[in-house]
Amino acid sequence: MSSNQKPHGKMEAPREPFKRAVASCMRAMAKMPQIEVAFAAERPSLVSTGDSAKARLPEPSRKLDAREAAILRGHADSMALRLTCHNMDMHRRLTPQATAARAVFDAVEQARVEAIGSRRMQGVAGNLDAMLDDRFQRARYADITARSDAPLEDALAMIVRERLTGLRPPKNAEKIVELWRPWIEERAAAELDRLSFQIEDQRAFAIAFHKVLTALEMVDEGSLDSTLEDEEDADGEPDGAADDEAADGAEDHTGDASRSETAEASSEGMEESEIDAADAPAGEFEEEAELGSSDEPGDPRPPLPQARAEPRASDYKAFTSKYDEVVAAQDLCDAEELDRLRSYLDKQLNNLSSIVARLANRLQRRLLAQQNRSWEFDLEEGILDPARLPRVIADPRQPLSFKREKDMAFRDTVVTLLIDNSGSMRGRPITVAATCADILARTLERCGVKVEILGFTTRAWKGGQSREGWLQANRPASPGRLNDLRHIIYKSADAPWRRSRKHLGLMMREGLLKENIDGEALDWAHRRLLARPEQRRILMMISDGAPVDDSTLSVNPGNYLEKHLRFMIEEIETRSPVELIAIGIGHDVTRYYRRAVTIVDAEELGGAMTEKLAELFDETSAEPRAPVRYKLHHGSPVGSTVH
Repeated sequence: MSSNQKPHGKMEAPREPFKRAVASCMRAMAKMPQIEVAFAAERPSLVSTGDSAKARLPEPSRKLDAREAAILRGHADSMALRLTCHNMDMHRRLTPQATAARAVFDAVEQARVEAIGSRRMQGVAGNLDAMLDDRFQRARYADITARSDAPLEDALAMIVRERLTGLRPPKNAEKIVELWRPWIEERAAAELDRLSFQIEDQRAFAIAFHKVLTALEMVDEGSLDSTLEDEEDADGEPDGAADDEAADGAEDHTGDASRSETAEASSEGMEESEIDAADAPAGEFEEEAELGSSDEPGDPRPPLPQARAEPRASDYKAFTSKYDEVVAAQDLCDAEELDRLRSYLDKQLNNLSSIVARLANRLQRRLLAQQNRSWEFDLEEGILDPARLPRVIADPRQPLSFKREKDMAFRDTVVTLLIDNSGSMRGRPITVAATCADILARTLERCGVKVEILGFTTRAWKGGQSREGWLQANRPASPGRLNDLRHIIYKSADAPWRRSRKHLGLMMREGLLKENIDGEALDWAHRRLLARPEQRRILMMISDGAPVDDSTLSVNPGNYLEKHLRFMIEEIETRSPVELIAIGIGHDVTRYYRRAVTIVDAEELGGAMTEKLAELFDETSAEPRAPVRYKLHHGSPVGSTVH
């Protein structure tokens, strides 16, 4: 029987042997035979849940060349090394709090696990180099000419990789590395040189790298001391032992599998296909596991805030709000372009629309089941009750009887969907978010629930007119937020769905999605809800990352935006009648919000949104809620993770 032919005469696709070889090699390297490996033209993702894992790799082209095969194997090798050489709980405990420092820490940890494989397996080193070069090429890093435009985390990760392996940065990363190298080497050359001695021990490596961050003035000196004191006896066997064993055990499998894959792939020729997944930075695989106690030393999630009676103040401020705007979607482009963008949105997600519509219909049935008409009888005023009229006719002395329909809890409800319109949402995530918001708005409107759809971004990259004003004012210290906000109203609560439907197409507009300042967006949406007359108000935040604005973070503390976001979340959760929910797309929002869900794939957004809304509407009480402290489940805030 031919190698490409299955039993009973069924032909096998030419790519299947290659995909099987990649999956087998990945399982061998990770020493996890139960890994579920799937291939799709989507962003690569890795979900680790204890003893099992799910990995999604880019779908290979119909005609595969050696370079594309190496890139795909690079993604698989990177994930396998992450599984076998990385301890997620330890990483979470040792991660610095500041946003910029955390981004660098995450990127360098991924460089460490990849360096372990590169030092021991030449084939893996080649695969990872091809994968990294492809990522930097797609990000157009070779075109960057200014250091302010070059991501520090990627440059520093490549410099650490060079120290650990002796390999030069990939060709398309050379420009950003050279832009940052003099600044980094001047401040932290000695600390970087010491990293190679701890490569096999994750904990020791993290401690050593904290000294690099201190030398670069990204964290305060001694910020890790309290964590290390409490954790001193917590770790058993050093991570290096596990790293050594896993990498040694996988070496023989990798060489054979890589050679067989190349032989199979080279016979196929080449046909280019667009794989958005390759745009994902190395190490940006989504990981989910049961969160530890919020009281655990070093855990970046703060303990649940206690309700307070006294007002609190935030030190957050804006340099100027003169250039901020709150704008209706239809005012950002003309009607003809909105129609075109809406048509494009519909074409992108024909299949998903039917899936989300089914979920929405299920939600509608659950709500309508609660909407059975319920009446109060024998009242002195209301609607005349005809069923009681014979009693009045028989005895005119009997008073007329009236009835009144009881109000249902969710009828007097408004839901606000606040959607992150940042650049990282570009592509599939924003398309799915727009479609889900559209279908759910229509569904809830049928059930008498009003829906508002809002978006938030900035008017410019790198600061806009706010930054120009700051520069003209001779750069005063601690200026606060240094960018121009753009808050978008796609659908107001009182506008009917049919009139606002096409406005959601604006999210598909090229150049709209820029930076995200979540704290101020949350404050804006919250204040709009407080002004509503409905008794019950629900705010759902949909985001794929922590707040980021390069202009603001370049002249303020690294955790400036994140600190304000946490402040706003605590204010809403402990003081406001508004019920706050968060859905994170590939981002662990349970670190910030009490009631939250994290999804790995944008395709799961519709199910997560409908399920969380259904849970809220199943609650019987519609009274304005007092500040409460939610129960803890296994030591972590109430929340769930959808896989």
